[in-house]
Amino acid sequence: MLWLRTVLFTLLVPGTVLGLVPFALIATSWGPRFNLGAAHLIGFMLLMPGVAIIVWCFIDFVRRGRGTPAPYDPPRRLVVAGLYKYTRNPQYVGVILVVLSEAVLSGRTLLFGYAVFLAVGYHLFVRFYEEPTLRRMFGEEYVQYCAVVSRWLPRRATR
Repeated sequence: MLWLRTVLFTLLVPGTVLGLVPFALIATSWGPRFNLGAAHLIGFMLLMPGVAIIVWCFIDFVRRGRGTPAPYDPPRRLVVAGLYKYTRNPQYVGVILVVLSEAVLSGRTLLFGYAVFLAVGYHLFVRFYEEPTLRRMFGEEYVQYCAVVSRWLPRRATR
């Protein structure tokens, strides 16, 4: 049942954020375009890791957390393994990579603005909703996790 709920969430939310909205922005004639020639294929170097990150995180939420990525159906256990060992929010990083890849592949500058909009929105959501909620749900375990793992970018290893 968790898998089904995760698939439905994926179709609705990431499907809209990564599919419907970018397609609508690409299909419009709003804003300038840029032409990278064959170099636009560099977008695939962002797309594949972005999609892999999202899928990996969703699998970890179901298998390790016993929940879904949906805020209304969150994991019952704190997920601190997999990509979550390196950053607390890898799924959002994956989404931004996918949108940036769509911008490069399509040549639509509007999609770069959309990526910035999503990044700011995710930061505000994480900072003011998700982190306080996780702190209430998981208590000291989450506080200790935050002390060791950074919010967005992996920390450099120290000797």
